[in-house]
Amino acid sequence: MARGRGNDGDPTDWVTRTADLALRHAETVNGGTLPGLVTCASGISPSGPIHLGNLREFLTVHFVAEEIRRRGINVRHLHSWDDYDRFRKVPAGVDEAWNEHIGRPLSAVPDPTGEFPSWAERYKAPLRAALAEMGCEMVEVDQTEMYRAGTYREQILTAISKRDEIESVMARYRTKKADPVEEGESTAEEDPDDGGHGTTEDLARFPYKPYCRGCGRDTVTLTSYDDETTDLAYTCDVCGDSYVTNVATQDEGKLVWKVDWPMRWTFEGVHFEPGGVDHASPGSSYTVGKELIGPVFGGTAPSFVGYSFVGVAGMPKMSSSKGGVPTAAEALRILEAPILRWLYVRRQPKQAFNVDFGQEVLRLYDEWDALTRKAADPAKRDAAVLAWERASATAASGTLPTPAVVVPFRMLSSVADVTAGSPDLISQTVGKVGFAHASVADLEPRLSKAATWMTDYVDPEDRTSVRTSPDDDRLRALDEDEELWLRQLLDRLPESFDDADELTALIYGVPKLCRGMSLEDPPTDEVKADQKAFFKLLYELLVAAERGPRLPTLFAALGADRVRGLLTPSA
Repeated sequence: MARGRGNDGDPTDWVTRTADLALRHAETVNGGTLPGLVTCASGISPSGPIHLGNLREFLTVHFVAEEIRRRGINVRHLHSWDDYDRFRKVPAGVDEAWNEHIGRPLSAVPDPTGEFPSWAERYKAPLRAALAEMGCEMVEVDQTEMYRAGTYREQILTAISKRDEIESVMARYRTKKADPVEEGESTAEEDPDDGGHGTTEDLARFPYKPYCRGCGRDTVTLTSYDDETTDLAYTCDVCGDSYVTNVATQDEGKLVWKVDWPMRWTFEGVHFEPGGVDHASPGSSYTVGKELIGPVFGGTAPSFVGYSFVGVAGMPKMSSSKGGVPTAAEALRILEAPILRWLYVRRQPKQAFNVDFGQEVLRLYDEWDALTRKAADPAKRDAAVLAWERASATAASGTLPTPAVVVPFRMLSSVADVTAGSPDLISQTVGKVGFAHASVADLEPRLSKAATWMTDYVDPEDRTSVRTSPDDDRLRALDEDEELWLRQLLDRLPESFDDADELTALIYGVPKLCRGMSLEDPPTDEVKADQKAFFKLLYELLVAAERGPRLPTLFAALGADRVRGLLTPSA
């Protein structure tokens, strides 16, 4: 079997290790040879915004499938949209009238805005777009379509015929306390009762639950089942109507989740599928499914890895049902696609982490740029560079979009702050401070993301506010040293700031000149102290603060005339 590539032995390279386990499993279940197609599966219930915690489901599978593909092995990322799951609760901000739809399939609940065909499609669409931007390709399976088309009839009848075996496994785990499940974190929704409502013992844990033919809800009490005719009778607890559905000929319901998952492992031939760590706890989906799949469906559970939660700095654990949680689309407004991918691939799945939308973004971009420079040197290739490579490109899409000219994110955001986000002014300014480029397009997509971050994520109190007129009171109160510094600066200030080195040398050199030194002389301790006081004065006079963007960058953004105007008392 084809094994991994460079740094395979590094314990931090979870992708290679997980791919090895997945392929070893595929060989085992296929009689010792690799199957013609290796299937890596993901799944999620689109019950609400598909947030950054859910994104780990997709990216864990994506990176493992990519590694398998790079080895020349035929592989697919198969994703199931569990939109035939029930609508459980109405999130905050949605009209309470939507309580009417609780218990119906997500695909049958209308979108409150009317923009999408259903509640489920409302949340699939932005995730699809985000995944496309990140280069994640997958084969999508719509579970509403699969169930309603009768695709699983044979498997459903098998599960019903073996309901006693299923119940024996369920009962054994039912006494064990499983970790609590946060809706939206799991591969799909958990069924808290593991079966239909019922008044008789033999139907209380039935593995199949119909949606009411009258009102479309799953709030039903099963009243009888005929093994010979496969007629299942029920009464709806909400609308009160009673119906009989024939399981062999009518497709009006679905298997309960803990039976549904192992059924699909067999039906789809899944060799690898991850899940939230809650899925591997006693009595949870994977542990139960692993025991059901053989005796009920004649299959073998796939290779599995549990992943931990992803949060947002300063926020509690995310729940898609509660709304107001950051999604992949939201993160991509400020993070380049390779960087968002990197956040996930550089950490082992069981390592929980937070995504920080605040000042940590600056450090994150700096770290990414430093790693990019390291990756350019083949002699420095290690596990960190391998993670960078996995984040930067995909087998199908090639290298993901990055700026042709890489300007530090903190510089772009600072300039965006001072120039009110004008792309042309940002472009002109960074060009003046040493980042030559042919057009604004050379700075994208980072430029737009920096401007968005500064506008939408930075507290207004932390933003730079350029003065609209000179601070005459402060200028009249200058001490002797301050007056000398400003006079030296204004006397030597060039008409334009096109030479970044010249401008930087002057700003840092003014205190040297005032102590009788040349611009080229190294600074003494006294000069360093003067520089600190001089810079503070400039920030006070230009942006009414003690600190701000780097002064050469600030000067370039404001232009010579505006700088002179703010450093000179009004007439």
